[in-house]
Amino acid sequence: MTVLIAGGGIGGLTLALSLHQIGIDCRVFESVAELKPLGVGINVLPHAVRELIELGLLDKLDAAGVRTKELSYFSKHGKPIWTEPRGIEAGYKWPQISIHRGTLHHVLLDAVKERLGEDSVLTSHHLSNFVDTPDGVSATFIDKATSKDAGTYHGTLLIAADGVHSAVREKLYPQEGPPIWNGRILWRGITEADAFLSGRTMIMAGYEILKFVCYPISNTPLPNGKHLINWVAERHLPPDYKWRREDYNRTANLDEFLPWFENWKFGWLDVAGLIRNCPHSYEYPLVDRDPVDRWTFGNVTLMGDAAHPMYPIGSNGASQAILDARVITREILNHGETPAALLAYEAERRPATTDLVMLNRRNGPEQVMQMVEERAPNGFEIVTDVLSQQELEDIANNYKRVAGFQVDALNAKPPIVPSPHAPIMSSAG
Repeated sequence: MTVLIAGGGIGGLTLALSLHQIGIDCRVFESVAELKPLGVGINVLPHAVRELIELGLLDKLDAAGVRTKELSYFSKHGKPIWTEPRGIEAGYKWPQISIHRGTLHHVLLDAVKERLGEDSVLTSHHLSNFVDTPDGVSATFIDKATSKDAGTYHGTLLIAADGVHSAVREKLYPQEGPPIWNGRILWRGITEADAFLSGRTMIMAGYEILKFVCYPISNTPLPNGKHLINWVAERHLPPDYKWRREDYNRTANLDEFLPWFENWKFGWLDVAGLIRNCPHSYEYPLVDRDPVDRWTFGNVTLMGDAAHPMYPIGSNGASQAILDARVITREILNHGETPAALLAYEAERRPATTDLVMLNRRNGPEQVMQMVEERAPNGFEIVTDVLSQQELEDIANNYKRVAGFQVDALNAKPPIVPSPHAPIMSSAG
Protein backbone atom coordinates (compact mmCIF):
# COMPACT_ATOMS: atom_id res chain seq x y z
CA MET A 1 0.00 0.00 0.00
CA THR A 2 0.88 3.68 0.07
CA VAL A 3 1.88 6.19 2.74
CA LEU A 4 -0.50 9.17 2.59
CA ILE A 5 1.07 12.60 3.20
CA ALA A 6 -1.32 15.45 4.01
CA GLY A 7 0.43 18.67 2.99
CA GLY A 8 2.70 19.54 0.10
CA GLY A 9 5.01 22.01 1.83
CA ILE A 10 8.72 21.66 2.52
CA GLY A 11 8.25 18.91 5.13
CA GLY A 12 5.75 16.88 3.14
CA LEU A 13 7.76 16.99 -0.07
CA THR A 14 10.99 16.10 1.74
CA LEU A 15 9.18 13.12 3.23
CA ALA A 16 7.95 12.03 -0.21
CA LEU A 17 11.49 12.17 -1.64
CA SER A 18 12.86 10.32 1.39
CA LEU A 19 10.29 7.52 1.22
CA HIS A 20 10.93 7.14 -2.49
CA GLN A 21 14.64 6.90 -1.69
CA ILE A 22 14.00 3.74 0.36
CA GLY A 23 11.46 2.28 -2.05
CA ILE A 24 8.23 3.14 -0.20
CA ASP A 25 5.19 4.21 -2.24
CA CYS A 26 3.62 7.49 -1.13
CA ARG A 27 1.29 10.20 -2.32
CA VAL A 28 1.05 13.87 -1.35
CA PHE A 29 -2.32 15.62 -0.89
CA GLU A 30 -2.32 19.42 -0.94
CA SER A 31 -5.25 21.72 -0.12
CA VAL A 32 -4.52 24.50 -2.60
CA ALA A 33 -5.35 24.26 -6.30
CA GLU A 34 -1.88 25.30 -7.45
CA LEU A 35 1.47 25.15 -5.67
CA LYS A 36 3.01 28.56 -6.32
CA PRO A 37 6.47 29.86 -5.27
CA LEU A 38 5.13 31.90 -2.36
CA GLY A 39 6.82 33.40 0.69
CA VAL A 40 10.06 35.18 1.31
CA GLY A 41 13.52 34.07 2.40
CA ILE A 42 14.42 31.27 4.82
CA ASN A 43 17.60 29.72 6.15
CA VAL A 44 18.23 25.99 6.01
CA LEU A 45 20.75 24.97 8.67
CA PRO A 46 23.65 22.53 8.08
CA HIS A 47 21.94 19.55 9.72
CA ALA A 48 18.97 19.97 7.36
CA VAL A 49 21.06 20.89 4.30
CA ARG A 50 22.91 17.62 4.89
CA GLU A 51 19.62 15.75 4.46
CA LEU A 52 18.77 17.61 1.24
CA ILE A 53 22.25 16.88 -0.09
CA GLU A 54 21.70 13.19 0.65
CA LEU A 55 18.57 13.47 -1.49
CA GLY A 56 20.74 14.67 -4.38
CA LEU A 57 19.69 18.33 -4.35
CA LEU A 58 23.02 20.12 -3.74
CA ASP A 59 23.42 21.52 -7.26
CA LYS A 60 19.90 22.95 -7.24
CA LEU A 61 20.41 24.52 -3.81
CA ASP A 62 23.71 26.08 -4.82
CA ALA A 63 22.22 27.47 -8.03
CA ALA A 64 19.26 29.04 -6.25
CA GLY A 65 20.56 30.10 -2.83
CA VAL A 66 23.46 31.62 -0.92
CA ARG A 67 25.91 29.75 1.30
CA THR A 68 25.66 31.85 4.45
CA LYS A 69 29.13 32.75 5.71
CA GLU A 70 28.37 34.27 9.10
CA LEU A 71 25.65 35.42 11.47
CA SER A 72 26.19 38.79 13.14
CA TYR A 73 24.22 40.37 15.98
CA PHE A 74 24.09 44.16 16.33
CA SER A 75 22.59 46.66 18.73
CA LYS A 76 19.85 49.07 17.63
CA HIS A 77 22.68 51.55 16.96
CA GLY A 78 24.40 49.15 14.56
CA LYS A 79 27.20 48.29 16.98
CA PRO A 80 28.53 44.71 16.72
CA ILE A 81 27.63 42.34 19.57
CA TRP A 82 28.58 38.89 18.35
CA THR A 83 29.60 37.28 15.08
CA GLU A 84 29.93 33.59 14.48
CA PRO A 85 30.81 31.71 11.29
CA ARG A 86 28.12 29.55 9.74
CA GLY A 87 28.08 26.48 7.58
CA ILE A 88 31.37 25.42 6.00
CA GLU A 89 33.18 28.39 7.56
CA ALA A 90 32.13 27.20 11.01
CA GLY A 91 33.65 23.78 10.43
CA TYR A 92 30.53 21.90 9.38
CA LYS A 93 30.82 19.44 6.52
CA TRP A 94 27.70 21.01 5.02
CA PRO A 95 26.75 24.62 4.24
CA GLN A 96 23.95 26.77 5.60
CA ILE A 97 21.75 27.92 2.72
CA SER A 98 19.78 31.18 2.55
CA ILE A 99 17.12 30.82 -0.14
CA HIS A 100 13.69 32.02 -1.18
CA ARG A 101 11.12 29.73 0.45
CA GLY A 102 9.19 29.45 -2.81
CA THR A 103 12.34 28.50 -4.70
CA LEU A 104 13.21 25.76 -2.21
CA HIS A 105 9.62 24.55 -2.36
CA HIS A 106 9.80 24.21 -6.13
CA VAL A 107 13.19 22.51 -6.05
CA LEU A 108 11.53 19.86 -3.88
CA LEU A 109 8.30 19.77 -5.92
CA ASP A 110 10.15 19.37 -9.23
CA ALA A 111 12.21 16.53 -7.76
CA VAL A 112 9.09 14.78 -6.44
CA LYS A 113 7.32 14.97 -9.79
CA GLU A 114 10.43 13.85 -11.66
CA ARG A 115 11.14 10.88 -9.40
CA LEU A 116 7.66 9.83 -8.26
CA GLY A 117 5.59 10.97 -11.24
CA GLU A 118 3.30 13.90 -11.99
CA ASP A 119 0.36 12.23 -10.26
CA SER A 120 2.26 11.84 -6.98
CA VAL A 121 1.05 15.26 -5.79
CA LEU A 122 -2.71 15.85 -5.82
CA THR A 123 -3.78 19.48 -5.43
CA SER A 124 -7.26 20.68 -4.37
CA HIS A 125 -7.29 17.80 -1.87
CA HIS A 126 -8.00 19.08 1.64
CA LEU A 127 -8.24 16.38 4.29
CA SER A 128 -11.69 16.31 5.86
CA ASN A 129 -11.65 13.04 7.80
CA PHE A 130 -9.59 9.92 8.53
CA VAL A 131 -10.11 6.63 10.32
CA ASP A 132 -7.87 3.74 11.20
CA THR A 133 -8.63 0.51 9.33
CA PRO A 134 -7.49 -3.07 10.03
CA ASP A 135 -4.68 -2.71 7.47
CA GLY A 136 -3.87 1.01 7.73
CA VAL A 137 -5.82 4.23 7.41
CA SER A 138 -8.58 5.66 5.24
CA ALA A 139 -8.51 9.40 4.47
CA THR A 140 -11.28 11.48 2.89
CA PHE A 141 -10.60 14.72 1.03
CA ILE A 142 -12.62 17.64 -0.30
CA ASP A 143 -11.94 20.48 -2.70
CA LYS A 144 -12.09 23.47 -0.31
CA ALA A 145 -12.85 25.91 -3.12
CA THR A 146 -16.01 24.08 -4.15
CA SER A 147 -16.74 21.91 -1.06
CA LYS A 148 -17.05 18.97 -3.44
CA ASP A 149 -15.87 15.49 -2.52
CA ALA A 150 -12.32 14.80 -3.74
CA GLY A 151 -12.25 11.11 -2.93
CA THR A 152 -11.24 8.64 -0.25
CA TYR A 153 -7.82 7.03 -0.27
CA HIS A 154 -6.46 4.06 1.65
CA GLY A 155 -2.89 3.82 2.87
CA THR A 156 -0.69 2.16 5.41
CA LEU A 157 0.01 5.40 7.29
CA LEU A 158 -1.17 9.01 7.28
CA ILE A 159 1.49 11.64 7.97
CA ALA A 160 0.17 15.13 8.74
CA ALA A 161 2.48 17.71 7.20
CA ASP A 162 -0.30 20.26 6.85
CA GLY A 163 1.16 23.15 8.80
CA VAL A 164 0.25 25.36 11.74
CA HIS A 165 -3.46 25.17 10.82
CA SER A 166 -3.30 21.38 10.46
CA ALA A 167 -6.65 19.72 9.77
CA VAL A 168 -5.29 16.49 11.24
CA ARG A 169 -4.15 18.14 14.47
CA GLU A 170 -7.52 19.89 14.76
CA LYS A 171 -9.29 16.52 14.67
CA LEU A 172 -6.86 15.01 17.17
CA TYR A 173 -7.06 18.05 19.48
CA PRO A 174 -10.49 19.62 18.77
CA GLN A 175 -10.40 21.87 21.85
CA GLU A 176 -7.02 23.42 21.10
CA GLY A 177 -8.22 26.47 19.21
CA PRO A 178 -6.19 28.82 17.01
CA PRO A 179 -2.41 29.33 17.22
CA ILE A 180 -1.15 31.44 20.11
CA TRP A 181 -0.25 35.04 19.34
CA ASN A 182 2.09 36.68 21.82
CA GLY A 183 1.79 40.28 20.65
CA ARG A 184 4.62 40.15 18.11
CA ILE A 185 4.20 41.10 14.46
CA LEU A 186 6.60 40.37 11.60
CA TRP A 187 6.76 42.45 8.44
CA ARG A 188 8.67 40.70 5.69
CA GLY A 189 9.90 41.53 2.22
CA ILE A 190 12.60 41.15 -0.42
CA THR A 191 14.38 44.22 -1.77
CA GLU A 192 16.88 44.71 -4.58
CA ALA A 193 19.79 46.40 -2.81
CA ASP A 194 23.57 46.59 -2.52
CA ALA A 195 25.45 43.75 -0.88
CA PHE A 196 26.59 44.44 2.69
CA LEU A 197 29.41 43.25 4.95
CA SER A 198 30.84 40.00 3.49
CA GLY A 199 28.09 39.70 0.89
CA ARG A 200 27.02 36.42 2.56
CA THR A 201 26.25 37.76 6.04
CA MET A 202 23.00 37.28 7.93
CA ILE A 203 22.43 40.11 10.43
CA MET A 204 20.13 40.61 13.40
CA ALA A 205 19.87 44.05 14.98
CA GLY A 206 17.86 45.55 17.82
CA TYR A 207 16.42 43.87 20.90
CA GLU A 208 13.40 41.91 22.08
CA ILE A 209 10.58 44.33 21.26
CA LEU A 210 12.10 45.87 18.10
CA LYS A 211 14.27 43.82 15.79
CA PHE A 212 15.50 43.73 12.20
CA VAL A 213 16.90 40.72 10.35
CA CYS A 214 18.24 40.57 6.80
CA TYR A 215 20.38 38.43 4.54
CA PRO A 216 20.99 37.91 0.80
CA ILE A 217 19.14 35.15 -1.05
CA SER A 218 20.72 35.59 -4.51
CA ASN A 219 24.28 34.40 -5.07
CA THR A 220 24.98 36.45 -8.20
CA PRO A 221 24.22 40.13 -8.86
CA LEU A 222 21.11 41.09 -10.81
CA PRO A 223 21.58 42.93 -14.15
CA ASN A 224 21.41 46.24 -12.22
CA GLY A 225 24.26 45.12 -9.94
CA LYS A 226 21.96 44.71 -6.93
CA HIS A 227 21.25 41.59 -4.88
CA LEU A 228 18.00 40.19 -3.53
CA ILE A 229 18.01 40.99 0.18
CA ASN A 230 15.45 39.27 2.38
CA TRP A 231 14.43 41.26 5.46
CA VAL A 232 12.22 40.87 8.52
CA ALA A 233 11.12 43.74 10.75
CA GLU A 234 9.63 42.75 14.09
CA ARG A 235 7.74 44.65 16.79
CA HIS A 236 6.51 43.31 20.13
CA LEU A 237 3.29 45.15 20.92
CA PRO A 238 1.67 45.55 24.36
CA PRO A 239 -0.75 42.74 25.30
CA ASP A 240 -3.76 45.07 25.13
CA TYR A 241 -2.81 46.52 21.72
CA LYS A 242 -5.71 46.10 19.27
CA TRP A 243 -4.06 44.38 16.29
CA ARG A 244 -5.39 42.26 13.45
CA ARG A 245 -4.17 39.10 15.13
CA GLU A 246 -6.58 36.96 13.11
CA ASP A 247 -5.03 37.95 9.76
CA TYR A 248 -2.12 36.07 8.21
CA ASN A 249 0.10 36.91 5.26
CA ARG A 250 -1.64 40.18 4.50
CA THR A 251 -0.10 43.03 2.52
CA ALA A 252 1.82 45.32 4.86
CA ASN A 253 1.13 49.01 5.41
CA LEU A 254 4.53 50.76 5.66
CA ASP A 255 3.08 53.61 7.70
CA GLU A 256 2.35 51.12 10.50
CA PHE A 257 5.95 50.03 11.04
CA LEU A 258 8.48 52.05 9.01
CA PRO A 259 8.56 54.96 11.53
CA TRP A 260 10.02 52.65 14.19
CA PHE A 261 13.03 51.97 11.93
CA GLU A 262 13.37 55.36 10.22
CA ASN A 263 16.63 56.25 12.00
CA TRP A 264 18.28 52.82 11.72
CA LYS A 265 21.12 53.82 9.40
CA PHE A 266 24.30 51.98 10.26
CA GLY A 267 26.62 53.19 7.51
CA TRP A 268 26.99 49.70 6.12
CA LEU A 269 23.20 49.19 6.01
CA ASP A 270 20.22 51.52 5.54
CA VAL A 271 17.37 49.65 7.23
CA ALA A 272 14.70 52.22 6.40
CA GLY A 273 15.84 52.26 2.77
CA LEU A 274 15.49 48.49 2.50
CA ILE A 275 11.95 48.67 3.83
CA ARG A 276 10.94 51.70 1.76
CA ASN A 277 12.28 50.28 -1.53
CA CYS A 278 10.55 46.92 -1.20
CA PRO A 279 7.87 46.47 -3.90
CA HIS A 280 5.74 44.03 -1.87
CA SER A 281 5.93 43.45 1.87
CA TYR A 282 3.74 41.28 4.04
CA GLU A 283 2.53 41.14 7.63
CA TYR A 284 2.52 38.01 9.77
CA PRO A 285 1.48 37.67 13.41
CA LEU A 286 4.18 35.67 15.21
CA VAL A 287 2.45 32.53 16.46
CA ASP A 288 3.18 29.07 17.80
CA ARG A 289 1.30 26.41 19.76
CA ASP A 290 1.84 24.80 23.14
CA PRO A 291 3.62 21.44 22.81
CA VAL A 292 1.33 18.42 23.07
CA ASP A 293 2.20 15.17 24.81
CA ARG A 294 1.31 12.94 21.89
CA TRP A 295 1.69 13.08 18.09
CA THR A 296 0.92 9.50 17.11
CA PHE A 297 -2.53 7.94 17.13
CA GLY A 298 -2.50 4.48 15.60
CA ASN A 299 -1.51 4.80 11.95
CA VAL A 300 -1.49 8.62 12.04
CA THR A 301 1.18 11.06 13.20
CA LEU A 302 2.07 14.75 13.01
CA MET A 303 5.24 16.33 11.62
CA GLY A 304 6.67 19.80 10.96
CA ASP A 305 4.48 22.75 11.91
CA ALA A 306 1.54 20.42 12.43
CA ALA A 307 3.50 18.81 15.27
CA HIS A 308 5.66 21.60 16.68
CA PRO A 309 4.95 25.08 15.28
CA MET A 310 7.62 27.41 16.66
CA TYR A 311 8.70 31.01 16.42
CA PRO A 312 11.07 31.61 13.48
CA ILE A 313 14.03 32.17 15.79
CA GLY A 314 17.35 30.49 15.11
CA SER A 315 16.29 29.64 11.53
CA ASN A 316 14.77 26.35 12.65
CA GLY A 317 11.23 25.98 11.29
CA ALA A 318 11.90 24.42 7.88
CA SER A 319 15.05 22.69 9.13
CA GLN A 320 13.15 20.82 11.85
CA ALA A 321 10.48 19.69 9.37
CA ILE A 322 13.21 18.27 7.13
CA LEU A 323 14.69 16.39 10.09
CA ASP A 324 11.23 15.02 10.96
CA ALA A 325 10.87 13.67 7.44
CA ARG A 326 14.19 11.90 7.54
CA VAL A 327 13.61 10.33 10.97
CA ILE A 328 10.16 9.07 9.89
CA THR A 329 11.82 7.52 6.85
CA ARG A 330 14.52 5.83 8.92
CA GLU A 331 11.99 4.38 11.32
CA ILE A 332 9.83 3.06 8.48
CA LEU A 333 12.99 1.45 7.14
CA ASN A 334 13.56 -0.11 10.59
CA HIS A 335 9.98 -1.06 11.52
CA GLY A 336 8.05 -1.10 8.27
CA GLU A 337 4.92 0.93 7.54
CA THR A 338 3.57 0.41 11.05
CA PRO A 339 2.49 2.37 14.12
CA ALA A 340 5.74 1.17 15.73
CA ALA A 341 7.68 3.26 13.21
CA LEU A 342 5.63 6.35 14.03
CA LEU A 343 6.07 5.85 17.77
CA ALA A 344 9.86 5.46 17.37
CA TYR A 345 9.95 8.68 15.32
CA GLU A 346 7.92 10.51 17.95
CA ALA A 347 10.08 9.21 20.79
CA GLU A 348 13.10 10.88 19.23
CA ARG A 349 11.64 14.03 17.75
CA ARG A 350 8.93 15.18 20.17
CA PRO A 351 11.20 15.82 23.20
CA ALA A 352 13.80 17.57 21.03
CA THR A 353 11.32 19.89 19.32
CA THR A 354 9.46 20.59 22.57
CA ASP A 355 12.70 21.93 24.04
CA LEU A 356 13.23 24.04 20.93
CA VAL A 357 9.70 25.51 20.98
CA MET A 358 10.19 26.60 24.58
CA LEU A 359 13.71 27.94 23.99
CA ASN A 360 12.48 29.99 21.02
CA ARG A 361 9.85 31.55 23.29
CA ARG A 362 12.78 32.80 25.37
CA ASN A 363 14.34 34.27 22.19
CA GLY A 364 16.96 31.55 21.68
CA PRO A 365 20.40 32.97 20.89
CA GLU A 366 18.85 36.38 20.15
CA GLN A 367 18.67 37.04 23.88
CA VAL A 368 22.16 38.55 23.61
CA MET A 369 20.60 41.59 21.94
CA GLN A 370 18.09 42.02 24.77
CA MET A 371 20.83 41.69 27.39
CA VAL A 372 22.78 44.46 25.64
CA GLU A 373 19.69 46.67 25.48
CA GLU A 374 19.00 46.21 29.19
CA ARG A 375 22.59 46.85 30.26
CA ALA A 376 23.47 49.62 27.79
CA PRO A 377 20.32 51.19 26.29
CA ASN A 378 22.25 54.28 25.24
CA GLY A 379 24.92 52.34 23.42
CA PHE A 380 28.47 51.12 24.04
CA GLU A 381 31.92 51.24 22.49
CA ILE A 382 32.97 47.59 22.92
CA VAL A 383 30.48 44.83 23.62
CA THR A 384 32.68 43.15 26.22
CA ASP A 385 32.14 46.25 28.35
CA VAL A 386 28.52 45.05 28.52
CA LEU A 387 28.64 41.26 28.14
CA SER A 388 31.48 38.91 28.95
CA GLN A 389 32.93 36.71 26.23
CA GLN A 390 31.86 33.69 28.27
CA GLU A 391 28.23 34.84 28.37
CA LEU A 392 28.22 35.28 24.61
CA GLU A 393 29.71 31.86 23.95
CA ASP A 394 27.45 30.08 26.44
CA ILE A 395 24.27 31.42 24.84
CA ALA A 396 25.36 30.48 21.32
CA ASN A 397 26.56 27.02 22.32
CA ASN A 398 23.45 26.18 24.32
CA TYR A 399 21.18 26.94 21.37
CA LYS A 400 23.24 24.78 19.04
CA ARG A 401 23.05 21.95 21.54
CA VAL A 402 19.26 22.13 21.88
CA ALA A 403 18.70 22.61 18.14
CA GLY A 404 20.97 19.68 17.32
CA PHE A 405 23.64 21.32 15.23
CA GLN A 406 26.78 21.42 17.32
CA VAL A 407 29.69 21.19 14.91
CA ASP A 408 31.63 18.18 16.18
CA ALA A 409 28.53 16.22 17.14
CA LEU A 410 26.84 16.77 13.78
CA ASN A 411 29.98 16.03 11.76
CA ALA A 412 30.47 12.74 13.63
CA LYS A 413 26.82 11.70 13.40
CA PRO A 414 25.98 8.99 10.87
CA PRO A 415 23.37 9.76 8.20
CA ILE A 416 19.79 9.64 9.45
CA VAL A 417 18.75 7.59 6.43
CA PRO A 418 21.49 5.17 5.35
CA SER A 419 22.51 5.91 1.77
CA PRO A 420 25.54 4.65 -0.15
CA HIS A 421 25.46 7.71 -2.39
CA ALA A 422 25.51 10.52 0.17
CA PRO A 423 28.13 13.14 -0.83
CA ILE A 424 30.04 14.94 1.93
CA MET A 425 30.94 18.62 1.80
CA SER A 426 34.50 19.50 2.65
CA SER A 427 35.12 22.98 1.28
CA ALA A 428 33.27 26.20 0.60
CA GLY A 429 33.13 25.33 -3.10
